[in-house]
Amino acid sequence: MTFRDGGDFDSGRVRKRAGGKGGVAVGGGVAAIAVFLLSQALGVDLSGLLGGGTSTESQTETDLDCATVEDVNTDPECRYQATVDALDAYWSTALPAETGVDYTLPGAVAFTGSVGTACGDATSATGPFYCPPDTTVYVDVDFFAVLRDQFGSSAGALAQEYVVAHEVGHHIEQITGVMSSADRSGTGPESDSVRIELMADCLAGMWVGNAATVPDPDTGQPFLEPITDAQLTDALSAAEAVGDDRIQEASSGQVNPEAWTHGSAEQRQRWFMTGYEGGTFAECNAVEATTL
Repeated sequence: MTFRDGGDFDSGRVRKRAGGKGGVAVGGGVAAIAVFLLSQALGVDLSGLLGGGTSTESQTETDLDCATVEDVNTDPECRYQATVDALDAYWSTALPAETGVDYTLPGAVAFTGSVGTACGDATSATGPFYCPPDTTVYVDVDFFAVLRDQFGSSAGALAQEYVVAHEVGHHIEQITGVMSSADRSGTGPESDSVRIELMADCLAGMWVGNAATVPDPDTGQPFLEPITDAQLTDALSAAEAVGDDRIQEASSGQVNPEAWTHGSAEQRQRWFMTGYEGGTFAECNAVEATTL
């Protein structure tokens, strides 16, 4: 979606982090790295990917340089910041209305190459992720180019915003207790790992369906222009690209549902649309759903 002119795009919500070490080594060439990246993209269980401890002491943080609506609509990091602002505005009202739980702002970090977190050290190969211990979303925007160039997603503006909204969806799961109630150690088409991911897709859809009507508290005007059919297709292409079946088929030529951790392309699109088409928090709660 396209951000409107007149908003405050220099909010400082996203911190640009540089330095620190990354504890994940991914080998096997560019194609293998890309498959690994997408297989973990939008995930929350990083225990197999992240090194122990946190390496934040050698890192520096700066503000993003996002002054104009042109910056927000053309620069992926600035779009990330504006998207977080819009998500904050939506969930600060919607979450307590839906659940009685107050919304607390997640941290938001843009990084390049590697980053230290409370989950351990990560590299760009991890893909965008949410770290529950420090309640922070981490995004290296180079991921969007991989999504476009190697996996066929259009990776346009709404696709990028969907990725951020999905990660903030994990924050919603965290502060409402849904994440702690789930057993994310298993795999398979009915596993809690898949359920947590589909719920985050649905929560992202809830925001997208309402984003063009949520006002910027500073201006009283909506953050975003109304969504177009082409933009919705853009978001759905991203959801499809990170389906477990699509990733497995691309990497091995076979589909093994028992190894799924995120859900099929069809499921990810369908749960996103459930939220987009007026779904509630309860309807998005895939952890308690009888069928996926």
